[in-house]
Amino acid sequence: MVKYEVTVTTGHRGQAVTTNNVFIKLVGSDGESNRTKLTSLTGTISFCLGAESTFSVTCPTSLGKLVLIEIDKKPLPLFPEDAWFPCKVTVKSPEGDIYNFPIYRWIANSEVHLFREATALRVFDDNLHLGKYSREMELKLREQLYCWHVYKEGLPHCMKTDSTHQLPCEVRFSFTKYTEFAFTAAAGIAELQLKGLSDCEQNWTEVDAIHKVFCNKTTDISDYVQQHWWEDAFFGYQYLNGVNPVLIRRCTALPENFPVTDDMVFLHGGSSLTEEMQKGNIFLCDYKRLDGVKPNVINGKKQYLMAPLVLFHKTSDDKMMPIAIQLKQTPADDNPIFLPTDSEYDWLMAKIFVRSADFSEHQLNVHLLRTHLLAEVFAVSLLRNVPMVHPLYKLLIPHTRYTLQINYMARNLLISETGIFTKFAASGGEALNTILKRSLSSLTYSSLCIRDDIAERGMEDVPNFYYRDDGVMLWDIIHRLVKGVLGHYYKSDAEVCQDSEVQKWIQDIFEHGFLSQECTGIPQRFCTTEELVKFVTMVIFTCSGQHSAVNSGQFDYGGWMPNTPISLQHPPPTKKGTASKATMLQTLPDVNTTAQGMAAMWLLSKQSSDFVPLGHYPEEHFTEEVPCKLIKDFQGELDILSVVLKTRNKRLEVPYTYMDPALVENSVAI
Repeated sequence: MVKYEVTVTTGHRGQAVTTNNVFIKLVGSDGESNRTKLTSLTGTISFCLGAESTFSVTCPTSLGKLVLIEIDKKPLPLFPEDAWFPCKVTVKSPEGDIYNFPIYRWIANSEVHLFREATALRVFDDNLHLGKYSREMELKLREQLYCWHVYKEGLPHCMKTDSTHQLPCEVRFSFTKYTEFAFTAAAGIAELQLKGLSDCEQNWTEVDAIHKVFCNKTTDISDYVQQHWWEDAFFGYQYLNGVNPVLIRRCTALPENFPVTDDMVFLHGGSSLTEEMQKGNIFLCDYKRLDGVKPNVINGKKQYLMAPLVLFHKTSDDKMMPIAIQLKQTPADDNPIFLPTDSEYDWLMAKIFVRSADFSEHQLNVHLLRTHLLAEVFAVSLLRNVPMVHPLYKLLIPHTRYTLQINYMARNLLISETGIFTKFAASGGEALNTILKRSLSSLTYSSLCIRDDIAERGMEDVPNFYYRDDGVMLWDIIHRLVKGVLGHYYKSDAEVCQDSEVQKWIQDIFEHGFLSQECTGIPQRFCTTEELVKFVTMVIFTCSGQHSAVNSGQFDYGGWMPNTPISLQHPPPTKKGTASKATMLQTLPDVNTTAQGMAAMWLLSKQSSDFVPLGHYPEEHFTEEVPCKLIKDFQGELDILSVVLKTRNKRLEVPYTYMDPALVENSVAI
């Protein structure tokens, strides 16, 4: 007889413990053990939270190289069946070899579950019949669990589920995450109701009164915004380092529908508009995706959503100053070009309409579509097409954590027919789908890759552009990790072409995420290792750094409503000299609309206590020496970048923290 030493580790998640009997079978290249009950002197304590317990499994002869294990559990008499969350199983063979089996799954039933040994294997590496069989069975089950669903025609497909409880256990929120999320939402709603704000459909009578919505919920930056929101320099700063830093681009020729002339604008230094464009000092934001959409009706009143064009001038002291605003796309006598030299409220109202348009462009295109919806496509395709033993799965699975549940909740609570966004945003309802469809049709692969995007927008040398600086450094660090890991497993381009699972992954993404639109430039298959490395880098960056950049500052910049109105209830001025403080207050959203918008932004910016920072991998999927060393090097580079950014931020009046690796979550989890 030979003896195998089996060590089972139970997770630290809430309710991960089991009182059921646990059974294991070891399967090797030369045979398999009997199904063995894991028993020890400690009894059921062996499988309590965080427990690491060792058991013995005996066999008549050696099983050879271990390929997989089978685990199942049965409830004790009179005891209910419960859910158990084992992290991993480690087996020491009679020959002294150590085999690791990552699990990180909820086992909630009495069925037999198969888990592969941790050594990463591509599909053509799996030469043993047992390995091929378990791989096929795993993907067959996953195809049943993770089905594609068309939420709305013209939008990226999502995972089919009717409730969060129908999601597979391993992709749901932890008990901690769910409890904190629910409490934060309930507390915010209760506070608004106690203050009588959630049902108040009146106009604001004073701007300062808006502070009472969440007077005890502020951040250093939201306080700064309240004090500076009306200033031109801060207005321009937000297009570089606010929550939507991906719209502004260098302007080398004015659009034909934006007839700004030299005699309209005042440029410091006495240069003409043409000369400043030639020097690279003129920049443009164009909200053309919002043109012609049908705005919402809120509190029985028609709302207004403009499609502005905004011109900026980079001054000699490196400030991005707005110099002209046209609120509609088509030039007309009733569509004046507003200038900083206009009356105080003419210019301020023009900027308010721009900031309201930016809310819709940011939330629907930059945030929802380009991070949340794409992250879900990446995740569902991974789970359907790539088994746990594959190196791509091991590399990407940490970056899918909680994404499927947070997206289901967003569709159910934010953008459904009764959702907060639908009810209280100018771009809710019919406009929402129109904007999302337009955004997807204009989305390009290069715009998802920060280096390419910065170059295409002509933003390489713009000073004080911290989103670019931090994002490019973060991209490069991620790229080095991905290149190292995938380069370890793929020694030639031919091997990438040969990997049917990776090819199916990208084909599903192209079909279900980008609706087979070749104009996006998204690969339909990978022909080289370099192509694979770049795409995987983009996936990780999108799910971590990019999402953080466009999500984490929502309350910072939107917690003071006049800076980011989610809706406006009067049309913009059609001629100059008619705006006033009174018309501004009448135009700003009602009290309840303001309160609901600010509450949503507070909830969506609040970090959970079980937050996992970028580069931290509590689940150990890789066990080989090379990828483990690369991950350690990756973590070291992220730590250095974090120190560099913290040092830089100490000297900034408005710190830029959204790309600090210590504050960036591994996945789209909020």
